[in-house]
Amino acid sequence: MLPLLPQDQLDLILRRHAEILARLAEAPEPAAYVALSRELAGIETVARAIRDFRGQTEEAAGLEAMLANPGTEAELRGLAEEELRAVRARLIELEREVKAALLPKDAADEKNAILEIRGGTGGDEAALFAGDLFRMYQRYAELKGWRVEILSASEGTSGGYKEIIAGIAGRGVFARLKFESGTHRVQRVPETETQGRVHTSAATVAVLPEAEEVDVEINEADLKIDTMRAQGAGGQHVNKTESAVRVTHLPTGTIVFVQDERSQHKNRARAMTLLRSRIYESQRQKLDAERAADRRAQVGSGDRSERIRTYNFPQGRLTDHRINLTLYKLDKVMTGEALDEVIDALVTHHQAALLAATEGGSA
Repeated sequence: MLPLLPQDQLDLILRRHAEILARLAEAPEPAAYVALSRELAGIETVARAIRDFRGQTEEAAGLEAMLANPGTEAELRGLAEEELRAVRARLIELEREVKAALLPKDAADEKNAILEIRGGTGGDEAALFAGDLFRMYQRYAELKGWRVEILSASEGTSGGYKEIIAGIAGRGVFARLKFESGTHRVQRVPETETQGRVHTSAATVAVLPEAEEVDVEINEADLKIDTMRAQGAGGQHVNKTESAVRVTHLPTGTIVFVQDERSQHKNRARAMTLLRSRIYESQRQKLDAERAADRRAQVGSGDRSERIRTYNFPQGRLTDHRINLTLYKLDKVMTGEALDEVIDALVTHHQAALLAATEGGSA
């Protein structure tokens, strides 16, 4: 016997779906049209799954009635039994689909993201790997039709980046990239290695939801803003004006430094975007910790110190340690083509864990 889905909740979704379609048919103002279209895209899949689920439920009831009728011929009974098995299997699949769609949504999922990558242990090789990771996400973003803007970058002495911070804008960016936070380890033979030995180095990735002013209120009186000349490699000044900006949020001790633009005004705007996002993510993590001290049901903690993935170049292998996923298509992952396979597996695992927790709590 299948557990019952909350029918009143399903009715509400179907009614809202019909309302949105009706309002869109009335050709509303552009702003309302965009808002309604976005909402429609968010519930289209679950509305279809609900209708399919109810259709299959009616189909199962009809087949069960046929089998319960003593007058049903043997041949027809055999066909009905076979079809009923298939319908019940489909019902279980559809029920999980609907339940997954009904799980509480992360309020930040539809937001743009701030991507921060830093070279870790491994010196020059770590900086080169940080550059490779950034290009992987950049190519993935291009495939998704997202926009990437570098907010701040500090290049490594032999290439790559000691640190690079970028804004990624598009639909559902944070939902797709949020599980990328953590330590990424690389195993490969550096170009400078003459003995052919495999070296191990690492880079840390942090993905933050881009916060808007309505998400985080920052009091100007709580800010300490310093300006200075932008500096290049070796510490030399790259321009004569004090365009670089360092913003310190005194209550939290959060510090942001941006020097990429020649305009102090632009650097300050970028610094505020970055500061707001870091404070917002810190508040989100605090709330998460308060809601559930035990986060083992989730796909990793998002802690930047947690080793989440290994990229083994000699074997062409990628391993995500959180879900024991191994793919032998590292070249396609690094070009962004196969990154969806990894992200899809992480999202599915996360949803399954949430479903298990929900079902366990309601048992």
